[in-house]
Amino acid sequence: MATLRGVGIQPDAIVLRSAKPVPEEVRKKVALFTNVRPGHVFSSPNVEHLYEVPLLLEEQGLGRVVERALGLEPVFPNLAFWQEAVRILKNPERTVRIAIAGKYVKMPDAYLSLLEALKHAGIKNRARVEVKWVDAESLEAADLDEAFADVAGILVPGGFGVRGIEGKVRAAQYARERKIPYLGICLGLQIAVIEFARNVAGLKGANSTEFDPYTPHPVIDLMPEQLEVEGLGGTMRLGDWPMRIRPGTLLHRLYGREEVLERHRHRYEVNPLYVDGLERAGLVISAITPGMKGRGAGLVEAIELKDHPFFLALQSHPEFKSRPMRPSPPFAGFVEAAIRFAEGA
Repeated sequence: MATLRGVGIQPDAIVLRSAKPVPEEVRKKVALFTNVRPGHVFSSPNVEHLYEVPLLLEEQGLGRVVERALGLEPVFPNLAFWQEAVRILKNPERTVRIAIAGKYVKMPDAYLSLLEALKHAGIKNRARVEVKWVDAESLEAADLDEAFADVAGILVPGGFGVRGIEGKVRAAQYARERKIPYLGICLGLQIAVIEFARNVAGLKGANSTEFDPYTPHPVIDLMPEQLEVEGLGGTMRLGDWPMRIRPGTLLHRLYGREEVLERHRHRYEVNPLYVDGLERAGLVISAITPGMKGRGAGLVEAIELKDHPFFLALQSHPEFKSRPMRPSPPFAGFVEAAIRFAEGA
């Protein structure tokens, strides 16, 4: 039960959480025993989709009660988008299946922001996004044709630690070679760079120093200014950082701008010493960090491939800024590409 404390002589409002809608007689009884007006007790039952809740509470008049209690000017919200979003979620025009290859797949809440961003992208594309959880560790020895037979896109999310890394590398390679839409987030970018370095650029044994400190080709590494910082938190690139997007790239088409801010949470970067060689081998660096107060200028923010229907990876976490009415452009483009792949377009 949640309450809204009234202002002045205004009474409280009460919102009751329940499995089913609370009957009118029960709401009246709650009002009687809590000294609240009967019309100020609201029911918030379980719903199929979270985005139904604002519609349900607005229908019962909670917004009007809040306005009166706080002395606000009346506002009559246009909920057409929410109504349409719920309609699409309940009756999508199509369904598309995406594989998330991670190591926390037994704890899906670890990827909650990703799931919501995919849902937002699904709403924009009038589709239901089904997720197939794929344990990255199992991919190290799995038949990838079997593992990804029923999906139209592969997403490699962020993470830390060496467990499952080689399985993620194989997933990125499979997506690249089979022309399956691929989206890499944070570690997913580093995985894509490692895979490309090994199998396209010919850098045998390429890796991140996070996973192999003695790799002959540290294509992913800590930056020199980070090495003297004590404590893991001090070496992380956190919060909003700008990325300058290269015109004519897939990323530029998705965002429609040449500079955007996205949130970051990572320690390791694409090693600048290898960027020229990777570009000569065909890797497209579609965004870099322009630098903030002299720090980080030129760091790789996003990569993509030219001869691929959709192969994109970002060092940032664009899912953190995704909203139902403003889906993350990389996620919206990824789901759109997965739909085209599923439909053979």
